[in-house]
Amino acid sequence: MEEWILAFNAKCGANVNQYGGGGSGKGITDFIGNQVDFAGSDSSLKPEQAASAKTDRCQGADAINLPLVTGPIALAYNLPGVDKLVLDGPTLAGIFAGTITTWNDPAIAKLNSGATLPSTTIQSVHRAEDSGTTENFTKYLKAASAGAWTFDPAKAWAAPGGIAAQASDGVAQEVKGREGSIGYLEWGYATDNKLSVAQINDGSGPVELTGESAGKAVAAAKVVGTGADLALKLDYATKEAGAYPIILVTYEIVCSTGNGDKLPLIKSFLGYAATEGQAVLASVGAAPLPAEIQAKVIASIQGLK
Repeated sequence: MEEWILAFNAKCGANVNQYGGGGSGKGITDFIGNQVDFAGSDSSLKPEQAASAKTDRCQGADAINLPLVTGPIALAYNLPGVDKLVLDGPTLAGIFAGTITTWNDPAIAKLNSGATLPSTTIQSVHRAEDSGTTENFTKYLKAASAGAWTFDPAKAWAAPGGIAAQASDGVAQEVKGREGSIGYLEWGYATDNKLSVAQINDGSGPVELTGESAGKAVAAAKVVGTGADLALKLDYATKEAGAYPIILVTYEIVCSTGNGDKLPLIKSFLGYAATEGQAVLASVGAAPLPAEIQAKVIASIQGLK
């Protein structure tokens, strides 16, 4: 968002304000509370949130979810001497639930034949605040762990133990400073901090996290929103060859109508983000939208009132 705002303001002579972070939960709350013109969230509106937005924010109109970014979730780890690490859904569920406690556990060793894994204690790191990244990661664990993950997917972390850290940057700093640690975080923070990232093997061989492998997973998503709403259902248990399954989609949430005198600027900025702005995503640890979804997003933005 910072990249988009700087580029858009320079290109168009506009004055879009700085984008405030704070997590998906805060973004949705601020939007419904009429504190922002649109809001970013790494998960689409829940039915009760959509109802509140319609009543309290959008003057009886629907709020819509517009996917603008494919955001891979990296599993960053700090394990000196282990340059390549392969994990899968059941082992990640065991690690983050606290049932797999050392790096040379047989379940991990089986996925990493020939590697020398230390007996170091595993320290898992999770988000402290409500987070769309947490919700999407726990959706993956629920779908891909063959029953090993027993907690319901949610923005709030539910499993006991582990280390809590604020935002993806906080997770990155904890992993960077703790030998034996592993945490889930937005890919860009892993690359910025030069952290090692695990490959994922959920049945079709180890898959390295790249923009292309994340894009393969989101291309298989189904639109479950109606009309201009483009909420997506991701297949976290995909076994498509070369697809990296632990992804999220970042939505911008906006009123479909009733945007008043802000409408031209909202349409212009979101339109830029959905077109030219897609080109910068790879440089910040994200991936562009597949063409077929991008076309639908552009049409929904053009239809805003």
